[in-house]
Amino acid sequence: MFVIVGLGNPGPEYAGTRHNIGFMVVDRLAAAHSIRIEKNAGSYLWGSGRILGAEVVLAKPLTFMNLSGKAVKGLLESLGVPAQKMLVVYDDSDLETGTIRLRRRGGSGGHRGIASVIEHIGTTEFPRLRMGIGRGADLDLKDYVLSPFSQEEMALVNDEIERGVASIEAVVSRGIDYAMNRYNRRP
Repeated sequence: MFVIVGLGNPGPEYAGTRHNIGFMVVDRLAAAHSIRIEKNAGSYLWGSGRILGAEVVLAKPLTFMNLSGKAVKGLLESLGVPAQKMLVVYDDSDLETGTIRLRRRGGSGGHRGIASVIEHIGTTEFPRLRMGIGRGADLDLKDYVLSPFSQEEMALVNDEIERGVASIEAVVSRGIDYAMNRYNRRP
């Protein structure tokens, strides 16, 4: 079993914001494979199914971004799955919009959601998919990540989300090394 967790903020006021691109990727992945993410475990929503023959669980924490670790820890414990069989999808303001990066492991890079996950599960040894959102020149970073993508950015963002979905499918079906070699390059 492989667990894919998209990070974001719950609630309609955050839908479509840069910080929620992790939710967007997981939602698109779920739609592509007819997986319903509607089971409520209190601190996260989840659903299970198959992607290219592999059993998966897709999840979205209901905690706010900076508290994501509590939900992720509960999810892994309830499933009895080690962190190494989980892939976390999240926004990264250090990557240009349209860019994705898979990593086998690593630190938080200053991302508070990932820092919370690392703190709660006690390891940095889990795969992650960083989704580029760029960095707004005119806004404070907090305001920028909570802002929606502009109409001009949406075509690029939709392509980025599709590549994110394809990269997750590759991780699940062919492994992280194959997926990193194929998707960690400029579009």
